[in-house]
Amino acid sequence: MENKRKILNNSGAWVGVGAAIGTSIYAITNEPTWIAVGVAIGAALSWRNPKKK
Repeated sequence: MENKRKILNNSGAWVGVGAAIGTSIYAITNEPTWIAVGVAIGAALSWRNPKKK
């Protein structure tokens, strides 16, 4: 579980997940706008304030 947490805390991972979701929706609808929407959602999910220790 710890290894999975490290991967999902990486901002690039969320952008990749968003791109994958956007690409799958693009494959269904044949509208390339969905790829950009997926990347934007992934970037928004990765944008967080740093945790204070």
